[in-house]
Amino acid sequence: MLRRVLALAALLVGALATVTPAGAQTIVDDWTNVTFPPPPAVKAAALDAPTTALLVLDFLRQNCAPQPRCVAALPQVKALLATARAKGVLVVYSAFPGAVLTDVLPDVAPVGGEPFVASTADKFIHTDLDAILKAKGIKTVIVTGMVAHGAVLNTASDAAQRGYNVVVPIDCMPAPTTYIQQFVTFYLSSAPTVSNKVTLTRANMVTF
Repeated sequence: MLRRVLALAALLVGALATVTPAGAQTIVDDWTNVTFPPPPAVKAAALDAPTTALLVLDFLRQNCAPQPRCVAALPQVKALLATARAKGVLVVYSAFPGAVLTDVLPDVAPVGGEPFVASTADKFIHTDLDAILKAKGIKTVIVTGMVAHGAVLNTASDAAQRGYNVVVPIDCMPAPTTYIQQFVTFYLSSAPTVSNKVTLTRANMVTF
């Protein structure tokens, strides 16, 4: 009797396996079959200086200096900083917990008491970043930072959902790999709610 029950159970399992729809596989199973979407548009950004803030997030000796892709991005960030400061744009810095203001790399270091916050990936969480921006009447934030899938992705997404217009220079959001930068670029250009508030650009395409 037991053998008959086991045999029947085996037949039932086999039958169920044959009718399992192909779509039941996970994205991990289908990983190599994914087709890349076309690249999003990169647009010039003409911004109003008094209502714009430039966020310079986590360009620190601990995480940027050891990464060639981050070091390569510093000239673009430095140039954007110079343009923004020349027009009186508010500049706000950040670090992750355990780091301090003096850990910011010299090429992009703060000057003249520019505001500074410390938090994990989303720089709005447990900081006064939102209050700093609102006190200055900021409507648009330019988000730069290391790493793309950390400070940039999370802070830019939160800013968009808080109602800010968000400008992301894609040459100022380094990451350890090109795939990470591609993922963040695609996400910011396509995510519900977030994409409606985000403009992708390059450092030399931002004007005030």
